Amino acid sequence: MPKMLIVYYSWSNGNTERIAKELQSATGADIARIETVEPYTGSHQQVVDQGLRETEAGYMPPIRPLEKDPADYDVIAIGTPTWWYTMAPAVKTFLSENSWKGKVVVPFMTNGGWPGQVIRHMKQACRGASFAAEMEFKFDSQGGPNLETPRKVIDRWIQQVRDLI
Repeated sequence: MPKMLIVYYSWSNGNTERIAKELQSATGADIARIETVEPYTGSHQQVVDQGLRETEAGYMPPIRPLEKDPADYDVIAIGTPTWWYTMAPAVKTFLSENSWKGKVVVPFMTNGGWPGQVIRHMKQACRGASFAAEMEFKFDSQGGPNLETPRKVIDRWIQQVRDLI
């Protein structure tokens, strides 16, 4: 039976964390949160501006070691918020620091209506992996916690992931 880990990064409203924890509850998989060594500080707008600079520069902030080792898992669900049409820089760091050969990766992302190229960029960063059940979750366009993706779509996605393990 394949062993699954859910890894996620979440910053402002905790939308990505919310999805990751719902998936964990439905699958019983292990879960780990990506955290930067230096937490983002300042107002929401200051962090948004910093995120823009970091994504444009391709910056990968140092991250803390995870409590779980991805090498020990067969299926890894990876969640990120959308930062300027791509994955959060901390997720980019995580993806670059791990081997994906032979893994099944379930990429998922949250956005406020502008999904950009997040899933495509995640797939490019996970060389050697196969991919399943990719998903985009839409929240309200003001960056708030109002989930706009229909419940039936979420339930179908959760079942697709459960079928992998």
